[in-house]
Amino acid sequence: MSSATDERTAQLAESLSAVRARLDAAVRAAARPAGDVTLLVVTKFFPADDVQRLITLGEREFGESREPEASRKVGEVRATSAAEGRGTDDVAFDMIGSVQTKKARSIARWARAVHSVDRAKLIDHLASSSAAALDDGERVAPVGVYLQLSLDGDPTRGGALESELPELADRVEASDALALRGLMVIAPLDGEVDDWMARTAQAHERFRSRYPQATGLSAGMSADLESAVAHGSTCVRVGTAIMGPRPIVSH
Repeated sequence: MSSATDERTAQLAESLSAVRARLDAAVRAAARPAGDVTLLVVTKFFPADDVQRLITLGEREFGESREPEASRKVGEVRATSAAEGRGTDDVAFDMIGSVQTKKARSIARWARAVHSVDRAKLIDHLASSSAAALDDGERVAPVGVYLQLSLDGDPTRGGALESELPELADRVEASDALALRGLMVIAPLDGEVDDWMARTAQAHERFRSRYPQATGLSAGMSADLESAVAHGSTCVRVGTAIMGPRPIVSH
C-alpha cells in the first residue's frame, strides 16, 4: 500500500470519526436510542477505491447520485471485493440524486433504495425495472422508495408537493416490485433550517398516519444533520464532511 493510500485512509478515518461523533451526540441530544439514525456516506464524484477504504473502516451504506458513474463504481467495488475473497452482501448503495426515467433500468440493478422519487412516470419505470431485475436474479428484494417532498415548491430543486404524496404513495404500493420506505427532503438554503425541519417532521407525521409502514425519513446532510436528527430523521446523507471537497476532474 502506497503512502498516498495510507494518507487517504487516515484522512477518511479521521473525518468519519468526527461525523460519527456528531451524529451520536445529536441522537443523544434528541433523547433517541443509540443507532436510531443511519449514516449514508455520499461517495458521488469519488472513486471506488475510496468506497473500499470506507468498507475497511466499517461503513456499509453508501449514497450515489449520478448514473452511469454509480453503476460503474458499484461494479468495481463488487469485483474488487470478490477478487479479494470478501463478499458484499452487507454493503448497500442507495440512489439519492434526481433520476431520469431512462436510467431507471440500470439503477434497479444496484440500488437498494431510491431517495428522490417525485413523479408518477418515474415510479412506473422503477416498478417495471425492479420487476425485471427481480426476475433476472439481479436483485433479491424490491427497490425501496422514498418520496421526495418539496418544502418550498421550487420545481428546479425536485420533489413533490405534500398534496401530491398520497397519489404517488398509492402508486408505489400498487407494485410488488417496490417498497414504500418514507419521505426524503433537502432543506432549502433560504430561511432557518430548524423551521424547515420542523415542517418536515409535521409532514412526515401526517404521511405516516396514512402509510404507517413508511417510517423512514431521509433528511439532513453535512451542514444540518443535528437539526434533522432533532426533528426525526432516520437517515442522514453526508458527503463533504467525510469525503472532503469534490475532486477536480480533468477532461
